[in-house]
Amino acid sequence: MRTDQILTRLERVFARLDREPERPAHLQTPRMSRHRVVLLGSTLAFYLAIVVAVLTTSWLVRLDWQVMFFRPYEQWPQLHAFLDYLVVLGQRGPTAVMVAAWLGWRSWRQHTLRPLITLGVALLLLNVTVGAVKIGLGRLGPHYATEIGSAELFAGGDIFPSGHTANAVVTWGILAYLASTAVTRRVLSVVSAVVSLSVGATTVYLGTHWVSDVLLGWSAGLLILLALPWFEPLIARAEAYVFGLRDLLRRRAETGRIPAPIATALTPVLSAGGKWQLRLDADALAAAAPAPTVAVVTAAVPATTAAAAATGGRSPAPRPAAHTTGRPHLIRSERTPVTPAGSRRPAHTERAAARGAAAARPVTGG
Repeated sequence: MRTDQILTRLERVFARLDREPERPAHLQTPRMSRHRVVLLGSTLAFYLAIVVAVLTTSWLVRLDWQVMFFRPYEQWPQLHAFLDYLVVLGQRGPTAVMVAAWLGWRSWRQHTLRPLITLGVALLLLNVTVGAVKIGLGRLGPHYATEIGSAELFAGGDIFPSGHTANAVVTWGILAYLASTAVTRRVLSVVSAVVSLSVGATTVYLGTHWVSDVLLGWSAGLLILLALPWFEPLIARAEAYVFGLRDLLRRRAETGRIPAPIATALTPVLSAGGKWQLRLDADALAAAAPAPTVAVVTAAVPATTAAAAATGGRSPAPRPAAHTTGRPHLIRSERTPVTPAGSRRPAHTERAAARGAAAARPVTGG
């Protein structure tokens, strides 16, 4: 009879996870290759072209107004409910929590902080770069536009570039950037591209962004992903610093659990004669080595370090103690006379031997 345990699909998945190495040796950090540099330069040129097209109120701004007047949300109202939920995939809060949870699990499994630190660096770059352009250009959104055909720049808005689109590119693209295999990286790259394109198109459908906002958001997010290899040395130093700080705190915690030695109860005190002495603190000693029935007497001990400094660095020779018994010294006339205890007569065996010897001597007559 076979008694092999039949595992369910979920149990087989967890069994494979248990066999996963803690720190895979094949993981390699992406490097700034020539191909990546070319992509970065092309994306940057596209980014600048969109900014110039909006600043000069070119055909791109006219396209923005045409799409706004088309009102896609009125053309296909049946999609509105679904796209309201889909656009959440571009919001910074929910997406950052979901991706951080997954990367945190990976960090715990592989005993490395690189995934979480990389996500933090990418989000920091996203907030700084996109936020600076938003505030600097101050463009108004379609729902707040006031002049038809205008680019609506420097009007106090914060819509250009699209933060939803850029956040979707960075947050989901970081999964592909941190993938451990080439196949996984390709699959996640496709998934992140589909999600980011969908989120950008949804914002145009809902009328919350211009078309040019979405184009610039895609470019801004892609620039951050392409530039991340330049920050890999900083990420490695941050990881080493965090691990070093953790080891330091562990050592301090382990040292704190060891009882303090008796020497920690000695406190330097300046005596009336102007000499430093070490005074034994009873409370500190009791805290260091608690004993239920031991009474500690506070005593003043000459400080060795102070005496050595006074003698030019040479420690003085210790003087012998005058009394080691702890009793007061008395002169001979004050001592109590001691009477020897017991009888002065010899022992019984000695008396018997003396009587035997006396009986053996001959008696002589007179």
